[in-house]
Amino acid sequence: MIENVYTEEGTTTAPDGTTLAYQTRGTGHPLVLLAGQANSHHWWDTVRDDFHPARRTITVDYRGTGASGRPEAMDGYATWQFADDVITVLDALGIERADLYGTSMGGRVAQWAAARHPGRIRRLVLGCTSPGGPHAVERDAEVRHALARTEPGAAEEALTDLMYTPAWRASHPGPYNTLGDPSMPPHARRGHLRASSGHDAWDALPYIMAPTLILHGDQDRLTPPDNVPLLASRIPDAMTLMFPGARHAYFEECRAEAGTAVVRFLKGAPL
Repeated sequence: MIENVYTEEGTTTAPDGTTLAYQTRGTGHPLVLLAGQANSHHWWDTVRDDFHPARRTITVDYRGTGASGRPEAMDGYATWQFADDVITVLDALGIERADLYGTSMGGRVAQWAAARHPGRIRRLVLGCTSPGGPHAVERDAEVRHALARTEPGAAEEALTDLMYTPAWRASHPGPYNTLGDPSMPPHARRGHLRASSGHDAWDALPYIMAPTLILHGDQDRLTPPDNVPLLASRIPDAMTLMFPGARHAYFEECRAEAGTAVVRFLKGAPL
């Protein structure tokens, strides 16, 4: 971890009254990092320092996770709502424009943020994500069955295997920050599932004006890599980069390559 990097934690309030917790670290042009479904800002703990000290990173605890509020009503959970929450946090921090890097469900949220608020997003990175809706390529039935298993620990083991290759797990035994926020109540978990499964930004993607980089592991079964060309076909002038052999959590397993690519892209340098 990089020492002596300025940090700040705070909260603000969404228009519907939900408390939104955020965390900032470092200095420089702001980079918002968005986590996957049912995860708090801790999703980014292992790689966040790769963007410091040249960048000020900002994370948000989605409603339902971390220190944010946990509304009971299911209509409070949607990827477009999470995107508007991100803009509320930027407003609270006095940030007019930021770069945005979203992975998994965070990539879905990032699509809406860039499409709904084009003046607020300078550059966009989408990782291991999909456009959602009927145009997306969904995970196969075997994966869905594995994640729905009820035997103790079975679903968590299945998710871990979808995130990381056996070779990487052998040298990185965990614990893993990408397996969900254990503090979430059941209703919030249902809300996040509703938000992610209900995502459909297909018609909005052409309105993304920010230069965009799409990253994906080519062995990702949780969000199949066939979604990459779909996103690229809809987002003007989007670039793509695949990580051979990587699964869903490419940003950890291919940390050096992925982090370098993101930093170079954000600088406007060739990949």
